[in-house]
Amino acid sequence: MSDYIIIDGDQAIFLPAFGAAIAVPQPGQITASGEASLNGNKVCIDGDESSVEVPGVMYFTPVYSIPGTGTLLIDQLASDQVATHTRSADTAVILKGGNFQAKLKVDSPAQQPPPGPGSPIPDSMTEYTGGQGMFVTVNVKFKGS
Repeated sequence: MSDYIIIDGDQAIFLPAFGAAIAVPQPGQITASGEASLNGNKVCIDGDESSVEVPGVMYFTPVYSIPGTGTLLIDQLASDQVATHTRSADTAVILKGGNFQAKLKVDSPAQQPPPGPGSPIPDSMTEYTGGQGMFVTVNVKFKGS
């Protein structure tokens, strides 16, 4: 099945749920490294998803209600987001497809309010997985498969 090819500067939109954590997501941008280009913009190829990093995102959990911050990352593309036929040089291009898998890397842990006098208790998790997101592309002309 064909879908739109992701190009340099397209947005990665993250959904708020990351397992037990809820993030206040902001969009990220993907940086393309493909040799081919569409309308003057390089195409994104398999591996370019690692260029998406959204730092400074607030998160919390039901237990750790004092917000912390983290960085949103793409963990893995969905199978329909990697072209099977369309390539730039010898590498598959990235397609809009469905939802990618995402993770939240904790930079400053959320905290649990103390049960009495004392300091808040920090979240011990270093990352939360199970998130999802999708690409939004300005390319509405060129498709790959």
